[in-house]
Amino acid sequence: MNATTYGVDIAKNVFQVHWVEPASGEICRRKLTRAKFIEFFARREAGAVVMEACGGAHHWARELSALGHQVQLLPPHEVRKFVSGNKDDAADARAIWLAAQHQDIRRVTPKSAQQQAELSVHRVRTHWMSVRTATINALRGLLYEFGVALPKGRGAALRWLGEHRLRLEEQLPPVMVRLLDAQLQALHELDDRLSALEVEIGQVQRSSEAARRLRQVPGIGLLGATALAATLGDGSAWRNAREFACCIGLTPRHSGSGGKVRMGGISKRGDAYLRTLLIHGARNLVRCAEPAPWVAQLLQRRPFNVVATAVAHKLARTAWAMTAHGTAYEERLKAAA
Repeated sequence: MNATTYGVDIAKNVFQVHWVEPASGEICRRKLTRAKFIEFFARREAGAVVMEACGGAHHWARELSALGHQVQLLPPHEVRKFVSGNKDDAADARAIWLAAQHQDIRRVTPKSAQQQAELSVHRVRTHWMSVRTATINALRGLLYEFGVALPKGRGAALRWLGEHRLRLEEQLPPVMVRLLDAQLQALHELDDRLSALEVEIGQVQRSSEAARRLRQVPGIGLLGATALAATLGDGSAWRNAREFACCIGLTPRHSGSGGKVRMGGISKRGDAYLRTLLIHGARNLVRCAEPAPWVAQLLQRRPFNVVATAVAHKLARTAWAMTAHGTAYEERLKAAA
């Protein structure tokens, strides 16, 4: 008898489960509260539990795996294709169950708690960087209302404010001066928070063997090494290096009709943060004084951004190969590339 497949639509407090009894073919639906969710599956025989790879999915995957169930996570955009009629929790659970029957849909490998914690440090750092950018932009706009135009760049703007402080106190109303001081204090606190997070990321690298090995690859820095190590895990979630590069959107998208296939720009699918880190690292390799021979030849016939993306693609494939096979970076391969 085949194991039962459960389609589960998770949420904060209410969970919807859809399954078909293998013996009778009866279609079953059950609405569960958060407190009853684990209790329900603890009483059921081991089966396949399928969920969307959304918020909280990795946590529930770990909990259900501990009960003996086989957990599968599906990309939400793939599940959406199977929703018919009005959209509600029951329809979503049914769509998840239907999508689970299609083995050609790529599954998302559940992450461990340690992987999620390491990636959370990157997410918090990105959040505070966006807050810092918004703060300096708001200050720039407020000062412009009083005829003060700050130079471009955060560092240049802060230096300019320090050099022209006396003139600003004479030009601005007292309320605006106090507001300026408060914003500068907020920026100083944000810098301290970001520095603390970067120290935390450095500790993550020292504790992760995979991150230490990836750090030796030219073009992969501290942020890239730790983010790649936490995302890749042991690399078994991808069949090969190209599949990993596809999942983070570094391969061309294409469209075809009538036997003709047209290649376009990169797909930009998957993790935008990871893709950004790889492309920034690739830019540094391309713009250096003596790039690798294959990079120099590519620069002669292709634009800079295209070459940088190609190098980022190579970095992604290198990272997967090193992680999946447990090997270290060998400098001799750089000359052969």
